[in-house]
Parts: sequence; structure tokens; C-alpha cells
Amino acid sequence: MIAYLHGSLALKSAERIIIDVHNIGYEVEISSQTYQQLPAEGKDLKLLIYHHFTDNDQRLFGFFTKDEKKLFELLITVKGVGPKLGLTILSGLPAGQIIEAIVQGDKSALTQITGIGKKTAQRMLLELKDKMEAMALDSVSTSGSAVSSSVKEEAVSALQSLGIKKQAAQKAVQTAGADISETDGVEQLVKKALSRINK
Repeated sequence: MIAYLHGSLALKSAERIIIDVHNIGYEVEISSQTYQQLPAEGKDLKLLIYHHFTDNDQRLFGFFTKDEKKLFELLITVKGVGPKLGLTILSGLPAGQIIEAIVQGDKSALTQITGIGKKTAQRMLLELKDKMEAMALDSVSTSGSAVSSSVKEEAVSALQSLGIKKQAAQKAVQTAGADISETDGVEQLVKKALSRINK
């Protein structure tokens, strides 16, 4: 199983690239998100890889960031969404907008993506909403926050019990998390988050 490739970018196009690793060329399929971050041909490149196996084929899918790869792996768990459509989805909208659309149940945003009909969009909402909420809480959190994801989730639940909508609670917790230390608990995080909501 190939986890990543590190070599020279031998050839690039909008949908696939070739990475030269010790004189072996690996063809890797990519999204437009990854394409926009590629260096010039001939330059050094490291890509995270999803190695897809079928009975009669092997394909490599490349990602510039861990978050994009994680999102791809979640998307292809949905019935009817294979790796090719997964890349199309990533090319259709920025990762943050895809996560936001699923968390907010915005089916119309998803159906604007080529290849996504109403049924597929509905399955994505049903099957991925909880996973995307957890991913948003982890990856969109303010950098440098020392608060664990379990503490953040508890704080969001506590805020919801106070009548605060989940989306607002998540944003407040993400921002407040940067202001407290690793040793602080749920209570301190909830207090900080409340102070931000009430501003």
C-alpha cells in the first residue's frame, strides 16, 4: 500500500500527474484543489496517496493536504460515490464549502457539482453529517489550540443544551479554544465560548 510519493514532478495536467520516484513514473489522479498547489514541472513534490484496488485495476489518487485526503476518504464511503466521483466533488467546491454544505444540510449546494444528483446529495447528507461535524470541529479549529477534540465536543453539547444552535456553538468553541490551556476543562471552555457568543 502506497501512503505517499516523494519525487520530481515529471508531468502535470488538470486531472493527473506523473511523479518520477527514482526513475519510476507513477501516474496519480488529482483534484483541482491539489492541481492549484502543484509546483512547476521538474520541481520536488510530495503527495499523500490513496491507493485504490479493484479486482482488475490499481489507481493512485494524490492529495496535497491531510484534510483533503481525509475528506476524500469520507466521501467514497457513501453508496454510489467512487474514487472518480470523489475527486469530481473535491474539484467542484473547496473542501471547506463541501463540509459546510453537508453540516448545514444544504442539498442545493451539493447538486451544483457535476455528477451529483438529488439522490446522491441526500445520501451524502444522511451518511456524512455527523462525520463532517466532527471533522469541522477538529480541522477548522484555531491553530495552536491545545484543547482535545473530546473536550470541544462536550463543550458544544453543553452549549446546545443551553439553547444555542450547533453551528454557532461550534464556531464559538473553535475560537475560544485558543484562549485556554491544555489543563483547562469543559467548564472553562464553555464559559469562554459563552462570553464570545454574548459579545
